[in-house]
Amino acid sequence: MFISVSLWLPAPCLRIMDAACVLVKEVQLYRLSVETFNIVLCYVTLSSGVWTWRTVLWVAIGWIVGISLGMLCCIYVATLHENDLWFSNIKEVEREISFRTECGLYYSYYKQMLRAPSIQQGLSELISDNATESKRTINLLRRMNIYQEVFLGVLYRILPIQAYLEPVYFYIYTVFSLQAVYVIALFITSWLLSGSWLAGALTGVWYILNRVDTTRVEFTVSLRENWSLPFFALQIAAITCYLRPHLKPIQQKVVLWLMFLATLCFCLTWQFNQFILLVQALIIFTLDCLDLISTEQVTCLYLVQVSSLLSVWLLQFCNSMILGSLALSFIVAALFVKHFQRGLKTGGLAARLGKLLLHTVLVLALTFTINYLAKVTLQLRSDEHIFKFIKSKFGLGPTRDFDASLYLCEEAFGLLPLDTFDRLAGTLLAYPYLVTLIVLLVMLALVTLARPICMRADVAYNLLHTVFFGLLALGTMRMKYLWTGHMCAFAAYGVCGKELWSLCLNMIHCNTKTKLRLIRYTLPLVILCFLYHKFWPKLMTELSELREFYDPDTVELMTWISSKTPKKAVFAGSMQLLAGIKLCTGRVLTNHPHYEDRALRERTRQVYQIYAHQSPEEVHGILRTAGADFVVMEDSICYERRHGRGCRLRDLLDLANGHIMDGPGDNDPDLVHASHPRFCESVKTDGPAYTALFTRVFQNKTFHVYKLRRGKKRAKGDREPVAMEDKTH
Repeated sequence: MFISVSLWLPAPCLRIMDAACVLVKEVQLYRLSVETFNIVLCYVTLSSGVWTWRTVLWVAIGWIVGISLGMLCCIYVATLHENDLWFSNIKEVEREISFRTECGLYYSYYKQMLRAPSIQQGLSELISDNATESKRTINLLRRMNIYQEVFLGVLYRILPIQAYLEPVYFYIYTVFSLQAVYVIALFITSWLLSGSWLAGALTGVWYILNRVDTTRVEFTVSLRENWSLPFFALQIAAITCYLRPHLKPIQQKVVLWLMFLATLCFCLTWQFNQFILLVQALIIFTLDCLDLISTEQVTCLYLVQVSSLLSVWLLQFCNSMILGSLALSFIVAALFVKHFQRGLKTGGLAARLGKLLLHTVLVLALTFTINYLAKVTLQLRSDEHIFKFIKSKFGLGPTRDFDASLYLCEEAFGLLPLDTFDRLAGTLLAYPYLVTLIVLLVMLALVTLARPICMRADVAYNLLHTVFFGLLALGTMRMKYLWTGHMCAFAAYGVCGKELWSLCLNMIHCNTKTKLRLIRYTLPLVILCFLYHKFWPKLMTELSELREFYDPDTVELMTWISSKTPKKAVFAGSMQLLAGIKLCTGRVLTNHPHYEDRALRERTRQVYQIYAHQSPEEVHGILRTAGADFVVMEDSICYERRHGRGCRLRDLLDLANGHIMDGPGDNDPDLVHASHPRFCESVKTDGPAYTALFTRVFQNKTFHVYKLRRGKKRAKGDREPVAMEDKTH
């Protein structure tokens, strides 16, 4: 299966392999991770027996298979990206437009680092940026998780690769190479759990075949999760290794350092790191309460999380959101209560349950107290929209809050669709996963209540990991990418693990080493052969499908902005479109998709009044206050049909403004009819009230651009930008 891969590699993929070679040689972090995992795996193998030539050969084959699967996944998603967009043959502006929504915003900073006269000036411009938000100077390294763009920008400038690798390819190939790291990390996790690299092979194949549910990297290249999840998988592999029994002190130190580096990179590359670490801290807390890991292990795992968060806090110029995170508050509370509450796991079952309940209540109460005091002290309100969203999602009261409603109405933040399980079952992933999950949950219950059997700490951690993140994915579809990758490793452990098959064979009284080995090696090979027979032709068909990027209206808009407007002109519009405008044209924005700032969220809600029932004077005043010179309106938003009534952007604005929504349907009794027509529709009529304040300078089938006229009263020295109108529109 893997030998035949080279027969169908297209030319762009050969460039991927060249770029990956350069990256592996130059990026010390990746090299350190691989070397450390080699050390760890060697230690684990040595602890299980004496080295023989068969053992060496078996381990070498395992590493070859794991790395091959990682490279196969990298090449697979890169080829899909190339085939879907014909990326190597489209114009530069089309390539940049393909970085949709917030992806374009992040990529623009990589582009900015490359265009800066020097590395020092590029960093200075990011630290004191006044082009991302008009009338504001912000520290982008503090506000956003863009260290990866800075790192790649610096790396591209200092490496001798400019002659044969374009900047955009260096960027996307790095992201695709991280998919290889992701698969290898999952491969190692399942290998450590099961003791067989066949489980890792099954994990990698399942990850690739379930691409629709395990990753979306091929069409959202710059998304923060595509950078962070590979490091999260590395961290899980390190925790799995750390919790294995009989590790020597030097082995524990090596694994802890790897765990810290992986956690640091994970936190540094994704703004939602604190919420993911909170879930992980709850898992560690549960393991501690069930007495499945030692006090020393609990403390070390917590300290790794804390040190990683504090390191990111320093690197992000003392970002207050980290100090005010629930994860940090919970860890501090758990360690504090644990230190003073002794004898928690002694006594009978009822006594232990009572103590654990009291312990949990104390930790949670102290967590919320610490978090409340931290937010009051730091005057932190940047993440309040997330808690409003969670409150509304769990039915704790309806909301008309604009920010929370934006999340609630997006499919990605809804419940996990049922067809996800149909796809997972089609690749035979769901069945062993559910069986393994049920059996291990029963074993965990027995261990907790009666302790007739024992459970390995690394198995218990991965069990709780898949349970906690599975619940998170079921409640919020976007979080499934945290779950499905680990699901592959967990199911593969169920197929190849010793404990489960020994339990089954003991139940039928025929447990022998020969039969156990036969099942553990035969079953994964049978599944792999079935998957190859069923899906290899489909993969070949998918890889042969060629499409082409086609968005002429957006290309026309970006071309017009670049050629017909001043370089310092300020543009208002939707968050998604403005991210593309910044990337393609370098113009100043009023708002953007990085939504983790309260002042920016308020400005976005105000700018979006262009799609609400507002007077031209009111809209003009709002836009001028934000510093806008031009406003871009989109028919796809003004006449939106993608969402149902109540979730269209214009409906969210009407509800927030207390206005009755358009179209047939019920309305709350306290809503009133708006006194003005919808601005995005009425401005097109060119009525006197509108033409006095707005001049249409560009339009096509999708976009309408209006230049704001200066009001009669204007600040002294206020200079009107020179904009050339396109007379052909």
